[in-house]
Amino acid sequence: MKLHELSPAPGSRKERKRVGRGTSSGTGKTSGRGHKGQNARSGGGVRPGFEGGQNPLYRRLPKRGFVNPTRKEYAIVNIEELNSFAAGTEVTPEVLVESGIVNNTKSGIKILGNGEVTVSLTVKANKFSQSAVEKIEAAGGKTEVI
Repeated sequence: MKLHELSPAPGSRKERKRVGRGTSSGTGKTSGRGHKGQNARSGGGVRPGFEGGQNPLYRRLPKRGFVNPTRKEYAIVNIEELNSFAAGTEVTPEVLVESGIVNNTKSGIKILGNGEVTVSLTVKANKFSQSAVEKIEAAGGKTEVI
């Protein structure tokens, strides 16, 4: 197969509809817009959600919920992911970002106790779950809240 022999898959490309090109084309004269009226005019039509003056759905439904503007969202790390570090390493949020375990620290890092940790580490994070602290200390490591 050569470059000039390539062609798009059948049905993947659609030809542009050419309107206003004579009556026999099927889209001549009014170009498929019908006769007169709001939709026949340039720029005509109604905005999205408009229901002809009836109270629209988005106004008929009640408002619901609350968004807390001061909410803190923590990046979650399970302790099983810390096994990739060598024993005696000091694990900080910066180290976690560099190693690719966490992409974005958000409001901070929270260490959860899912899995097992086999190396002794000094872990520094914003929050720890109780089970994570127990498992890290059982493996001979230390935890420190930043």
